[in-house]
Amino acid sequence: MTLFVHRAVSTSVLADGLAELLSRPLEDPFAQEVVAVPAKGVERWLAQRLSHRLGAGAGRGDGVCAGVRFLNPHSLVSLVLGIERDDPWHPEQLAWPVLQAIDESLQEGWATALATHLGAAGEADETERGLRRGRRYAVARRLAGLFSSYAVQRPALVADWRAGGTGDGLGGTLPEDLAWQPHLWRAVLEIVDATPPDVRHEQVVAGLRSGGDPEGLDLPGRLSLFGHTRIAASEIEVIAALGEQRDVHLWLPQASPAAWDTLAGVVADGPVLRADDPSVDHVNHPLLASLGRDARELQRSLALTDARDARLGALLPAPGAGPAPGDAAPGSLLQWLQYDVARDHVPTAAEIAGRVLAVDDDSVQVHACHGHGRQVQVLRDVLSALLQDNPDLEPRDILVMCPDIDAYAPLVHAGFGLGEVVRAEESGDGHPAHRLRVMLADRAPRHTNPLLALAARLVELAGGRLTASEVLDLARSEPVRRRFGLDDDSLDRIAGWVEEVAVRWGLDADHRATYDLGKFPQNTWRTGLDRVLTGAALDGSDLTHLGQTVALDDLDSGDIDLAGRLAELVERLGSTLHALHGCRQAGEWSRALRAGVLGLATTTAADAWQVTQLDRELARIEASARRGTTSTELALSDVRALLEEHLTGRATRTSFRTGTLTVCTLVPMRSVPHKVVALIGMDDGIFPRTTTPDGDDALARNPVTGERDSRAEDRQLLLDAVMAAGQTLVITYTGADEHSGSERPPAVPLGELLDALAETAQRPTDAPPLVRRHPLQPYDVRNLGATAPGEPALLPGDEPFSFDPAALAGGRAHQARHAVLEPVSEPVSAALLPEPLPPLPPGDLALEDLQRFLAQPAQAFLRQRLGLLLPDEPEEPSEGIPIDLDGLEKWQIGDRMLRAVLAGTPLELAQQHERWRGSVPPGELGRQLLDDISGNVRDIHRASLALRDGPGSSIDIDVQLPDGRRLIGTVAGLYEAGSCVVTSTYSSIKAKQRLRSWVTVLALAAAGHEDATSHVVGQLRRGRKPGVGHYTHGPVDRDIALTLLGQLVDLYDRGMTSPLPLGVQTACTFAESFHGSGDERGALYDAEKQWKSSTGAFSFTGEQDNPAFVRVLGAGARLADVAGTPAGDEVWTKGLTTRFGQFAFRVWQPLIATDVERREWV
Repeated sequence: MTLFVHRAVSTSVLADGLAELLSRPLEDPFAQEVVAVPAKGVERWLAQRLSHRLGAGAGRGDGVCAGVRFLNPHSLVSLVLGIERDDPWHPEQLAWPVLQAIDESLQEGWATALATHLGAAGEADETERGLRRGRRYAVARRLAGLFSSYAVQRPALVADWRAGGTGDGLGGTLPEDLAWQPHLWRAVLEIVDATPPDVRHEQVVAGLRSGGDPEGLDLPGRLSLFGHTRIAASEIEVIAALGEQRDVHLWLPQASPAAWDTLAGVVADGPVLRADDPSVDHVNHPLLASLGRDARELQRSLALTDARDARLGALLPAPGAGPAPGDAAPGSLLQWLQYDVARDHVPTAAEIAGRVLAVDDDSVQVHACHGHGRQVQVLRDVLSALLQDNPDLEPRDILVMCPDIDAYAPLVHAGFGLGEVVRAEESGDGHPAHRLRVMLADRAPRHTNPLLALAARLVELAGGRLTASEVLDLARSEPVRRRFGLDDDSLDRIAGWVEEVAVRWGLDADHRATYDLGKFPQNTWRTGLDRVLTGAALDGSDLTHLGQTVALDDLDSGDIDLAGRLAELVERLGSTLHALHGCRQAGEWSRALRAGVLGLATTTAADAWQVTQLDRELARIEASARRGTTSTELALSDVRALLEEHLTGRATRTSFRTGTLTVCTLVPMRSVPHKVVALIGMDDGIFPRTTTPDGDDALARNPVTGERDSRAEDRQLLLDAVMAAGQTLVITYTGADEHSGSERPPAVPLGELLDALAETAQRPTDAPPLVRRHPLQPYDVRNLGATAPGEPALLPGDEPFSFDPAALAGGRAHQARHAVLEPVSEPVSAALLPEPLPPLPPGDLALEDLQRFLAQPAQAFLRQRLGLLLPDEPEEPSEGIPIDLDGLEKWQIGDRMLRAVLAGTPLELAQQHERWRGSVPPGELGRQLLDDISGNVRDIHRASLALRDGPGSSIDIDVQLPDGRRLIGTVAGLYEAGSCVVTSTYSSIKAKQRLRSWVTVLALAAAGHEDATSHVVGQLRRGRKPGVGHYTHGPVDRDIALTLLGQLVDLYDRGMTSPLPLGVQTACTFAESFHGSGDERGALYDAEKQWKSSTGAFSFTGEQDNPAFVRVLGAGARLADVAGTPAGDEVWTKGLTTRFGQFAFRVWQPLIATDVERREWV
C-alpha cells in the first residue's frame, strides 16, 4: 500500500482526478469512500463536482455523489485515534481540567506568575485583584488551546513534559518565563482520567505500522485527503501510518508545480526551524516567495514520508519557453499572472513589452474606496457589469470573500437582494443587484439566532450598570418585542417616558449599592417605573404625586396597558439579573440563562429551532463542565468568556454554493474555482489577521516549519484566490479615510500583488489605472461617466461605472444645485429654489402662522409653503447621575417650577418635586442649584402676580386687513377684563419674545381693543448681572395697528414665495444699531455678531447655523452674502441698500422708534 501525492494548479483538475479514482469501486461494494476536506465549503463544491462524474452517462452530467463520507483532517485522525465523539484533550473539554489545575496550584512556588496574573498573589490592591480573578476561565481556555496545539503540532514537547522534563521539544530548554507550563501540564495529566495525547498518538501509529487497525476502526482500503495547504505534523504521521496498510491519496493544489519540482531536493530533510528554512531563496516569482510559505512548508512536512509523487495535468514547458504547443496563449492580465506563477517565472523586460493588454482588460480589478459601505457599493456595480457583459456568467459562478463576514453582512444585505422591497423588477428604478439572491455563510450563531445573542446580552447586563439605552436596546430586539407586543410606536412611546422620568442607570437602590451609591435611588429604573405607574394610576385626578413619587403627566387611559408591559419587562429582567448574580456552578448559569431568555423572549413556530439551538449550546457548556473535573465554579466574567467562545462563527456547508451569489469568510482553501472571485475588505491592519502573538505560546518562541501561523494562512489564501479565479479577480480595500479623505495604503500582501501585476504585462496608456480610486459619494460625476478633464476615468471611454438609478438622480440634482450657485448675482436662497414660487392665493391668515413666520421665516417657508419638516437632531441622552447640568437642563427645571408655581403649587413643593423627579444633582449640589433657580422663579412669579388680577381668559379675534384679507386667531392669557395679556417665561427675554408680544398687541388693537397691552416677564440681564425683566407693549391706535399688521402680512406673502434671510435676533440688532447711528455698514457689522457662529473660549451658535437657514441658504452663509439687493417695491427706508436691511427695519422700526415698547427690571 502507498501514500500518493497528486498535485495540480487547478483544483478542478484534482477533483476530476479524484472522480476518476472513485469511479473504480472498492472491493467491498457496501463500503463508503472516505474523503477528508479542509472546509465545509470545499465539501459542498467537491460533492457537486463529483456528482457530474460519478454514475453519469456518457457526455452527460446527471450522476450522483453517493457512498462518499466527507471528513476534515482532524476528524479523520480522530476517527483513527478513537476520539471522534469524545476527546478529553480537545480544547473545549480540556479547559475545565486546566481550570481545576490552576485553582489547585496557585499556592505552588512554580505558579507565581499565574497567581499574580489571576490576582491570587502580588502587590495589587483588592480592586485590581478582583478584576484579575475575572480572567480565570479565559486564561484556562487559552492555555487549553495551547496545550492541545502542542500535542498536535509538536508532540515531543508534551512527551518531554510528561516525563518530568522542561524542554522545548527541539532538544533545548524552555525560556525561564515559561517554566511553569510543564508543571501545570503534569497537574492536568493527574486530573484527566485518560491516556495522554502523545502516548495515545504513539500507540495508534505503532499499531497501524504493525498491520493492525485500532479496535472499532472502520475505514475502507482507500482514503483521500483533498485540497489542503497545511497538515499538522502529528496528523501527517497518522496519515503516513495509514498509507502503510491501505492506499492514501493526497490531492494538493499547488500554485506552482515548477516550484515544487525545484524545491524537491531543498526540503528533503523534512521540517526544520522556520528561521533556518532556505526554501524561500529557491523560488523565483515574488508572489510565491511572499504568499506561498504554507505550501512550501507542507512539501517539507511530507518529505519524510514515502509518498509517491503523482502530478496531474499537462506537463508544463520550461520557464520562459512560452505556451505549450496546442495551448492558447494567455490574453488577460490574470492569465499572464497565473501563467508566470505556475511556472515560477519572472518575466523579463522584453517579455513584458511583448505582453500588451487590451484597453478594456478587466481581468484583475483593484478598487480603492472610502470605507466598508462604499466597498460594497462598488462591488455590486462591478458584479452588475460582469453579469451584463458576460451572458454565460451566473451568480453561482461568483464567490465573494471578506475577512469578517459579520462586519459586512448588514452592508451586503442592504446592497443586494432587496428586489421585493425596492420593487426593482416592476418599476426598473432600483439597482439591478437587488435582483440577485445572496447567501451569507459562516455567520456567528449570535448573529443568526437572536436568542443566543440575548443570552450573551444578559450576561453583559449582569456585569454592567443597566443604563437606560441598554434596556431600551434590549426591548427593541425582535424576540423581546414579540414577547411583550411592542411595535415601533410603543417603543417610541416608552423611550419618551424613559427620558421624561430621567432614568439614567441602575435597577434600584440595592443595585446602586454595588457601586457605593445605594443612598441615591434617583434616576434608577425602579424610581422611573414608579413615576410611570403612578401617572397611570392618577390619570384624570387632581393629584400630582403619591408620597415621594411624582406622577408622569404624559399618560392617558390608552397607555395603561403599555405601562404594565414595560413594568413586566423590567421586572423579569431584574429577576434574571438577580438570579445570575447568585449563580456559581456552570449548571446554575446554564439554567438561569435559559429561564431568563425564555422569560424575556419568544419565537414564532417557524423559528422554534432557535430555542433548540439555545438548549443545545447551553447543554454543551454544562456537559463539558461536568466531564472529568470538579472545579466548575464560575464568575460572571468567566461566563462571558465562555459564551463568547461558543457563539463565534463556525464553518457550515448549508449556505455555500446554493446556486446564488455566495459571500463567506476567508477560510483556508475556501477559494474553490469560480469564474469570478471577489475579495473585499483587504484593508491595511485587517488583512492579514492582526493576531497578537501569545506570549505564553512555547511554539512561537522557536517555530518549526509546518506549525500554524494565521498570517501565513491569510497570505496563502490570497495566492489561492488569484489562482482560483477563472475569468476575473476583484479586490476592494479602504484606500481613503471616509471622514478626512486622506489616502490609506492597501494591505501589505495586496501591495505585493500590485507590484507583481505591474511587472507582468504592458498596460496601454489609454487604459484606466489598475487601482481605481473611487469618489466618496456614489452620485459623484466620476461615478456616472462625467469625469472632469485631468482626472482618471473609472472605465475606458469614461463609461458610467454605476448601475444605481438613485445615484444618477442624486448626481443630476447635485449638478443642478451647482449650476444654480454659479452665477454670483443670484440670491443665496437660490440654493434651494432656482426661482421664486408663485404667490399664494389670497386667503385668511392665522395669527399663529404670522407669529411663527416672524420668529423664523426660513422654517415657516419650509413648513407652511413646502410642507417640509426638518428632522430634529436628537441629543444623546445622558446616562450618568446629573451632577453638572447644562443651560437647557437648568431651563427645563426652571420652566417646570414656574409653571407649577403659577398654577398654585407652593414654591417649596415645586422644589421637592424636582428632587423626587431626579432632575437635579443629589445632596448639596442639588440644593444650591434649586436655590439659584428658585430665586428667579420667585421674582418672575411676583412680577406676574402684580399683572394678574383674577383668573385668566382668552379671546377670539377676526380682523379685516387693509387688503381685504382676514387675520384670525385666539389670544390667551388675558387679565384685567381682557385688556392685559401677560406672558411669563423662564427664558431670557430676547427679540423672539418681544416680537411675539408686539404682534399680539397689534392684533388686539386692530380687533378694537385699543387700550390693550401685552406684557412679557422673564429673565433679563442687567449688564453682566442676571436678573428678571418686564417688557410692556401698547396700547396702539387701531388704524396704526391695521397699517402695521398689513406691512407684516406683506412680508409674510413675500416670505412664502422665497425664504427671507431674516434672523429675528440679527434683524433686531441691525435695526437698533441703524436707528441709533444711521450707518448701514456699522449696523451690518453689529448684526453679523448675532448671525455668525464663533468657536474658541467663548463659543456662540449664531443664526447662520439654524437648521432651517442652513437648508435654504447653505452652510456657513455670511450675512453679506444673504443680504441681497431690494427690488423696486421693497425700498421703504432711505439709506438702506440691502434687502435684509429694508426687511429688518420694516419689522422693528415701530418698536424702537416709538414709546410703544417699555422695559423695566424687577
